[in-house]
Amino acid sequence: MPRVRSAPQAAGEAAYLGDKFLHVECYSGYKADERPIRIQLGEQMVEVAEVEDRWYSPGATYFRVLLANGERYVLRREDAQQVWSLEAFRGPGSGSV
Repeated sequence: MPRVRSAPQAAGEAAYLGDKFLHVECYSGYKADERPIRIQLGEQMVEVAEVEDRWYSPGATYFRVLLANGERYVLRREDAQQVWSLEAFRGPGSGSV
């Protein structure tokens, strides 16, 4: 059965974005951290409604996600360190990232 687990950050910490932190929970199926399912930014935890796109670069995987609240994010996962970062953001009604 697929597992859902919380993606670790560097040294077990969440990534800090100004006064907010980023925490990503992932679906783990045939491989660990296969795709994001929930994102916590600051105090708010939001479900990923859809993974709109995914692409790969050497050492990293990118996900463009649509959240349940209408926001879109581009997330980057450093494969070797299992660290997530926020690469882009678009609020609801602003078009795609």
